[in-house]
Amino acid sequence: MRWLRSALFIVFGFVSIIVYATFALLVFWAPQRFLWGIVVNYCKLALWAGDFICGMKMVVEGQENLPDEPSVIMIKHTSTLETYGHVPYFPRTAWVLKREITWMPIFGWVIGLIFRPIAIKRSAGRTAVMQVIEQGKEKLANGIWVTVYPEGTRMPPGETKKYGISGAALAKEAGVPIVPVAHNAGDLWKRLEFTKRPGIVRFCIGPPISAAGRPPKETNLLVQEWIENKMKEISTAYQDKE
Repeated sequence: MRWLRSALFIVFGFVSIIVYATFALLVFWAPQRFLWGIVVNYCKLALWAGDFICGMKMVVEGQENLPDEPSVIMIKHTSTLETYGHVPYFPRTAWVLKREITWMPIFGWVIGLIFRPIAIKRSAGRTAVMQVIEQGKEKLANGIWVTVYPEGTRMPPGETKKYGISGAALAKEAGVPIVPVAHNAGDLWKRLEFTKRPGIVRFCIGPPISAAGRPPKETNLLVQEWIENKMKEISTAYQDKE
């Protein structure tokens, strides 16, 4: 039954994203506010489908921690769910992502059209970091938050690696705080696994962390410490490894 529910969820997700993406491309001329509303509505639908079909219910904690000013969001990356699941709970945001995603037919085109992401060549090293800083400062100045997955790729539940420097460097250069986010989505929607497990996804928004007055590497350590400590509290995968 779990396999069947997972298959239904995947089919629903594929069909719905094609419908939404096609509609967005047809009305590409509409105001950005309207186009962003399409994205938010799709993400809400996807969260509803995950709950209704597979029993994955997302509960958001710590929304009161969100600053009034545009900020850098740094999210633990373990599954697909957090990539769309955070969208309805934050102001308009732009992702930092690998540029190849924007080349994908329909889906990638819509990401480029509406999210207007900071699309980087991950192998570019310092050049990519400077791109994130330059474009990220412009986004933040225009009231758009910037979302970074600092591990750069989906990590198996219970694991982490050194955080990339770009998010912390951007926060320091732009003079904005970092909002750390931890969640246990990977316990229910494991990386490269077909089936989805029912349960509660705790999506935890932490207190803002200032990037001022310290090197980005030091700020990264503070962000990673908060996220990883929270993961130990909410994730069974972390608890099983202790």
